[in-house]
Amino acid sequence: MKFQGTDQYVATDDLKLAVNAALKLQRPLLVKGEPGTGKTMLAEQVSEALGMPLLQWHIKSTTKAQQGLYEYDAVSRLRDSQLGDEKVRDIHNYIVKGVLWQAFESEQPVALLIDEIDKADIEFPNDLLRELDRMEFYVYETRQLVKARHRPLVIITSNNEKDLPDAFLRRCFFHYIRFPDPTTMQQIVDVHFPHIKKDLLSAALRHFYEVRNLPGLKKKPSTSELIDWLKLLVAEDIPAEALQSQDDKVSVPPLVGALLKNEQDLSLFEKLVYMARHHR
Repeated sequence: MKFQGTDQYVATDDLKLAVNAALKLQRPLLVKGEPGTGKTMLAEQVSEALGMPLLQWHIKSTTKAQQGLYEYDAVSRLRDSQLGDEKVRDIHNYIVKGVLWQAFESEQPVALLIDEIDKADIEFPNDLLRELDRMEFYVYETRQLVKARHRPLVIITSNNEKDLPDAFLRRCFFHYIRFPDPTTMQQIVDVHFPHIKKDLLSAALRHFYEVRNLPGLKKKPSTSELIDWLKLLVAEDIPAEALQSQDDKVSVPPLVGALLKNEQDLSLFEKLVYMARHHR
């Protein structure tokens, strides 16, 4: 089983190598990179390319590792006992299986996405070490040991918002998705807009990288923002000329709100454009 990329996802050679290395080593693949560089989509495309069902666990600041294993719904059991419901006799009725349990008991190998792990508490990754290592966990309420029938391909994403524990990092194969260069970005855009006018795309990409390279931006526009912006340019039938200033200086492009997402960045961009246009 090897990942070679898909028609819907432009994977660089080093990214393909990382996925296949994680498969070979049977270790979780930890993928870091800027928001919007296709980390979550990678898991979707890998699972599709390898014919694996995909289970997704989207992490929030309140997520606990235990939720990925199982949760015991004691409140429902108490309520049912007060109502005289017969099912309270079997505690299994109140065990809610988490995503890891579902992955472990699957009849076929699955891909498991643990998305944005750095959003959770710092102890969250450490709390999963044993389960991801041994591919098993114990359910104390029912006194059963749950073992994985097949080792899932675990893909973990991080936006680098906080450092992950060393013990956790040691157990992962790591890959950093670098921001695409213009050539790779053009390939990505071609997947989404195969019939886009070349002059429009050329002008849009030039503007996009000019905006990204501005010093002092709080949030640089990402690949997903470029795709959204191009979608609007195509839908509104904006001509390439509207993106090109006559004197070839930096200018504020139409629908720039798709690229810059806060007022400080927009204000900074407008000031720099004004200074560039009035520079003697």
